[in-house]
Amino acid sequence: MSQPLYQPQSGALTVQYEPDSTTQMIENPPRFTWIPAQLDNDSYILQYSKSSQFEEVHTVTVQPIPYNLYTPDEVLAAGNYYWRYALLDSESGGGQTEWSIVRSFTVPEGLPQTPLPSREVRFQHAATEHPRLWLQANELPDFRQKVKEDSAYCGWDVFMERSVKPWIVKELIAEPEPYPNNKRVAKLWRQMYMDCQEALYAIRHLSVAGIVLEDELLVNRAKQWLQHVASWDPQGPTSRDYNDEAAFRVAEALAWGYDWLYAHLTPSEREEIRSKLLQRTEQVAFHVMERSKIHHVPFDSHAVRSLSSVLIPCCIAMFGEERKAREWLDYTLEYYACLYTPWGGIDGGWAEGPMYWTTGMAFVTEAMNLLKKYTAIDFYERPFFRKTGDFPLYCFSPDTLRTSFGDQSTLGDPVSLKTGFNIRQFAGITGNGLYQWYYEQTKEIDTDSEMKFYNYGWWDFRFDEMMYRYDYPEVQVQAPTEIERVKWFRDIGWVAFHSNMDKPDDHIMLLTKSSPYGSISHSHGDQNGFLLHAYGEPLAIESGHYVAFGSTMHMNWRKQTRSTNNLLVDGLGQYSGTNKVLNMAASGVVEAVETHSTYTYSRCNATAAYKENVPYLERYVRELYFVKESYIVVVDHVDLSQPGQVDWLFHTLYEMKLGAQTFRVLGKKAEMDGRFVYSSSGELELSQSNVFTDVDPSEIEGLDCQWHLSAKTHAAQSHRLVTLLVPMRKGETKYVSYFMDDQGHGVDLYFTEDGQTHRVQVPKAY
Repeated sequence: MSQPLYQPQSGALTVQYEPDSTTQMIENPPRFTWIPAQLDNDSYILQYSKSSQFEEVHTVTVQPIPYNLYTPDEVLAAGNYYWRYALLDSESGGGQTEWSIVRSFTVPEGLPQTPLPSREVRFQHAATEHPRLWLQANELPDFRQKVKEDSAYCGWDVFMERSVKPWIVKELIAEPEPYPNNKRVAKLWRQMYMDCQEALYAIRHLSVAGIVLEDELLVNRAKQWLQHVASWDPQGPTSRDYNDEAAFRVAEALAWGYDWLYAHLTPSEREEIRSKLLQRTEQVAFHVMERSKIHHVPFDSHAVRSLSSVLIPCCIAMFGEERKAREWLDYTLEYYACLYTPWGGIDGGWAEGPMYWTTGMAFVTEAMNLLKKYTAIDFYERPFFRKTGDFPLYCFSPDTLRTSFGDQSTLGDPVSLKTGFNIRQFAGITGNGLYQWYYEQTKEIDTDSEMKFYNYGWWDFRFDEMMYRYDYPEVQVQAPTEIERVKWFRDIGWVAFHSNMDKPDDHIMLLTKSSPYGSISHSHGDQNGFLLHAYGEPLAIESGHYVAFGSTMHMNWRKQTRSTNNLLVDGLGQYSGTNKVLNMAASGVVEAVETHSTYTYSRCNATAAYKENVPYLERYVRELYFVKESYIVVVDHVDLSQPGQVDWLFHTLYEMKLGAQTFRVLGKKAEMDGRFVYSSSGELELSQSNVFTDVDPSEIEGLDCQWHLSAKTHAAQSHRLVTLLVPMRKGETKYVSYFMDDQGHGVDLYFTEDGQTHRVQVPKAY
């Protein structure tokens, strides 16, 4: 008799039992995931079948499967299927537990076909020669010849001048020192990883240039750098557990140097470099697979990123030479095929926000390109990658400032050129001219940020340019003149409203969110918040400054609801602490998004986000009406089980002009008239401040202040608030008139601009 199978219940932070009858199938074959039956040494047998009885003729059996996830190597015919799994008994050598419960799913016609080749054949195209990272050994002669014929080929001349020559003469960078008393200091942490990034630049660029040009001087200098960095202590300050950002860069530097200089290293030199590379790769692999266990709980931002920044290049460099390299590479490919990305889905969204999309995509696209070259496995066919360029296009538009959610190292600066480089990558993959337009815009706007820490410490634009121009075709620009008026990213709960995106001086962007991801990772307590950029200027902003992750500015202001254009209940906001379970529970839901002839609309529910701090909140729903692509009506519904006061919050760059029930934003290019046209509890008490509450003053010394509006209600058990926001060009005369009819069971508000009237209905608060 078979042993029982332990089938734990899945949770908010774990992988789910999928597919099942409720799963929206977005690609073929389906991806199978389940909760591990035991914590260590687990291995599985999986069956999927057209037969609910799993008759052999209709059933596929796969074993052994080393983790709790599986992507078939074949496309399934459309139809209904059943699946189950069991735990293999590794001790008895062939036995298994009882089968799991049977789950069903349906494969529709016409899905993208994205099977993953089995372990037995997936590396049959992998060459044994070096180099393998980017240019393959068989591509090298042709590239070399073209560079000799034309020094500007693929931007080679600029790469040589600015990314290679400086490292010929620069002194070798000393191994980073530990923190004072081994206590992390943000400034030293950043300097440490930037030093390691420079070491990566030196090794990678000198190695590539030396091999392409067959230049002995460059090759020898590259070897000096490689052997110097390899001498750093793998257990010291650049280890994964001490500073993971530094560790990622050192491991990648060793991988590129080992791969490209392979023929110029003696056998003993190869063994020494490979030994250090193996140690550093193992540190990352152990954390990812054994400690973080992202195949159990996928929401570890750094662990997921380390797959692309470390495991892909390092395992490719050592493939066929170190047994563990294949093991780790198999794991990485299976994760990418099955669980990637935990931060979004078919709509291409990224729940952590646009700068973490930028970082994530920078490394994952480089990894996908390396894999495609070396293994011929193309993950770009997966639906997420076909659509994810839409996320920055709609939610991080190139002309906007402070108008996107989440942690942002570039907060207050123009949209990063690296974001443009990323989206151009997806233009090359998909041929989408809108993405190429975005790249061209960022190239014109962000012209002087190359040396800032969020660029120089992360990527080299000349190297990126050279790789892209060699690998991908030029795509024709398409201006965004016919985009969706309101774009709903259902996968992450973000909604973007736009008018005139193609004309920066006329562009209005309104962004809101109510996300199932809550405040986990780099998300904030901002469900139901909104942001507004109009006529070349941010009006309703993502407030605060980027100081450092974990700073008081970050933890006490930026992540908290009080920093957002949102509501507080009795001074309390949404949960945004450090408990990941509560972070995920502090979620929101986009209930509706609609497009009408004269307006677009969203309705978001953030009730759950406040439950930890305001357990007596029964309902908080916010509606947004973007009328005639000209003005916005915000309707807030708040119901409590006991009387409470609500603070309606608004943040902007400038001191506001306050009236009895009005506030005016006076910008440099744009202005905005804000009016509280209805409050069920009576008139609001308005005040403003330029203080970042509970933030260490030393962190923001010399930084610009911002202004924070609070409009406080009277105490009541239910609140209905209606706010009118009218953005306009600087110096423009513009207003929207309104009147109210409250004779029925609701309140009807009528808004009129230039002879056209729009009605908003609000149920009364009883």
